Amino acid sequence: MKRALILSLLPILLLQPANSIEKKDVKPVKNVILMIPDGTSLAAVSIARWLQWYTDPDKPKLNIDPYICGTVRTHSSNAPIGDSAPTTSCYMTGYPSRTGYVSTYPPSDPENDIYPTDPDRAYQPLATVLEAARILHDKAAGLVFTCEFPHATPADCSAHSYDRNKYEWIAPQMVHNKLSVVIGGGTDILTSDHEAHLKTSGYSIYKNDIKGMRADTNNKLWALYGKRDMDYDINRNPDEQPSIEEMTQQAIARLSQNTNGFFLMVEGSKVDWAAHSNDPIAIATEFLAFDRACGAAIEFARKNGETAVIILPDHGNSGISLGVEHCKGYDKLTKAQLFAPLSQFKATAEKIASLLNSNPATEAINILRNNTGYEPTEAELKSLHNHKGYKSSPIPEAQRSINDQNALYSTSSLSGWVSKWMTSKTCIGFTTSGHTGEDVFLAVYHPQQTLPVGMNTNIELNAYLCALFGLERNNLDELTSQQFAPHTEVFKNHKYEIIQRPDAPPLLVVKGKKKQQLLITPNTSIVRHTNGKVANPDIALPSVIIYVDKNNTFYLPRQLATHLQ
Repeated sequence: MKRALILSLLPILLLQPANSIEKKDVKPVKNVILMIPDGTSLAAVSIARWLQWYTDPDKPKLNIDPYICGTVRTHSSNAPIGDSAPTTSCYMTGYPSRTGYVSTYPPSDPENDIYPTDPDRAYQPLATVLEAARILHDKAAGLVFTCEFPHATPADCSAHSYDRNKYEWIAPQMVHNKLSVVIGGGTDILTSDHEAHLKTSGYSIYKNDIKGMRADTNNKLWALYGKRDMDYDINRNPDEQPSIEEMTQQAIARLSQNTNGFFLMVEGSKVDWAAHSNDPIAIATEFLAFDRACGAAIEFARKNGETAVIILPDHGNSGISLGVEHCKGYDKLTKAQLFAPLSQFKATAEKIASLLNSNPATEAINILRNNTGYEPTEAELKSLHNHKGYKSSPIPEAQRSINDQNALYSTSSLSGWVSKWMTSKTCIGFTTSGHTGEDVFLAVYHPQQTLPVGMNTNIELNAYLCALFGLERNNLDELTSQQFAPHTEVFKNHKYEIIQRPDAPPLLVVKGKKKQQLLITPNTSIVRHTNGKVANPDIALPSVIIYVDKNNTFYLPRQLATHLQ
């Protein structure tokens, strides 16, 4: 009885309005731009701001600074520290989820769930704010990012999976989910079948073609750079890859042509990757590149007058700090003493490691000096030569050893060694190479200044995003019910079977009257409709079809059953 009561109160428990602002007080806008610097702790923002001010005395503040209005508590459904998949899922759907889950309802974990969960909804795909804006309000939808396109955060907006690593499920969902503009990484992941579908649907497609993207005027665009992720901004060749600022401008220029408005998510993806690598210059410069994209979005919003910009990370990462024990007297060091070392770094640890491995050992000192401003000591050079990831080492791999003198650099990868070596020249420290659970910052521009101030939860941020589009929270629940219903409900009055195929996704075959059949394949928005041996026109769905092998269930629109009447 107690559990039944809790579940009956679940919408009330979960769906409280944003802190310090009631939903009725939020002024709806035409366009929403959600900007997520992935894995960005507040200390990373501070370090980036100081570095910018040190290198440019005319820029003591970031573009986001005038709009910081609070903090956000982010978490998974059963853990206070989450990865990008469940934390961004919460912004998108209003429900917390499990580590690795992409906009999918989590299985119940009664002993650990932070909020009560309904065990009957486990693995249910959950409609997102992007999908609601597109389907319910006919708005354009776009994604900008610097990772590969099926990565967790962009996937959270436009795909559904209990496993964020299942790119073979997620990528086709994103291709079929009617996104107007996609700009980011992942040329090797976009298959010929994906391209064929996009071209048939009227999209321009560019792979590693920055000139082509710039010259194109089509409002339906996929432009991808890099086989997987894009280059770090500090390493980026501007003639080959656009900045995230330009990508944001390109997306806005196209999306704003929709008279109904648009939803755009912009992710500074690789702040998180840099934090995992404990690379201080990569963290700072990636965030500064993202902040310039924020500046572009806010400039558009201020001129447009009908656009809100929400900027917030999905979680923290690395426990980065300005001030570390090995740096004696750091609290008395000047701005120059603290930031001159960091300002000398000209490339990421990843790039420097690549240079070390692609050049003879005789060039190691020059490579390190030219890219960091520092020469390795004899002991540090010995440590480098003994690293098992150093392909150019003069010491045969079998003879390399780690002793107390070089234990500081006993990392598994050469880029990890370079990160530690670079960091040792600064007063920056790290507690981990993983995610952290501190609250993250919240910055918002709203033309009427209806802001979610104070500390908000990630659930409350979803309510705010919905309110910006004039959506009630139950609109998302209703959309979930209509577009992602179990096939056992949709086709309860029809005969059906699921055919498992060894080299292809499962096929759901549904039989109707007069030899009608529906042939349903997951991760697409297209259903084949036949009448005996005669093929009827394909059925184009407003959303994508999801199959969950955990419960052997297809999730699809309820309207499909009407095609068999």
